[in-house]
Amino acid sequence: MTLVIGLTGSIGMGKSAAARFFRKWRVPLFDADAAVHVLQGPGGDLVPQIEAAFPGSTGPQGVDRQLLGKMVLGDPVRLRQLERMVHPAVGQMRRAFLRRHRAAPMVVLDIPLLFEKGGSRDIDLVVVVSAPAWKQRKRVLARPGMTTARFAQIRRLQVPDAEKRRRADVVIDTGGTMEKTSAQIRHLVACIRAKRVR
Repeated sequence: MTLVIGLTGSIGMGKSAAARFFRKWRVPLFDADAAVHVLQGPGGDLVPQIEAAFPGSTGPQGVDRQLLGKMVLGDPVRLRQLERMVHPAVGQMRRAFLRRHRAAPMVVLDIPLLFEKGGSRDIDLVVVVSAPAWKQRKRVLARPGMTTARFAQIRRLQVPDAEKRRRADVVIDTGGTMEKTSAQIRHLVACIRAKRVR
């Protein structure tokens, strides 16, 4: 039976890098953010629905994510409205991924809001990426279009890092070098593979 690993972590904690290393060690990985990009990109299934609910938020390239973010951040009602469109569609893509890889010894579901949206129910092993708060802040504020106020808004919507670490089965320290992060993930994958072979 396939071991389903849930990979999560707060914004700027290095989850994308961790995902790359799981792929490097040949573990099938479902990227929820990438799925959203497909659904909201040019010709994406959700584009007409989002435009109808949030007029002016889309164009030839699909959904303008920055503009849509401004429309929903800080407005719980509109945010829930958007989530009711996005989450079922992503869930459908995730189920298709799991069916495709049902013979694999393990798969990774890269889900940014794993704890926030109750997605940990179908997960066998929760892996949380974590880095010091100062490093998180530095990484996030270096992103194009990011502001201190927007970062604060996003953090308020996320389960605190300390709570995520407490609820994790495995914590990957992403505060050091890429080599150290890679080594931790390689060790985890090797341990799981060794146990699955027995």
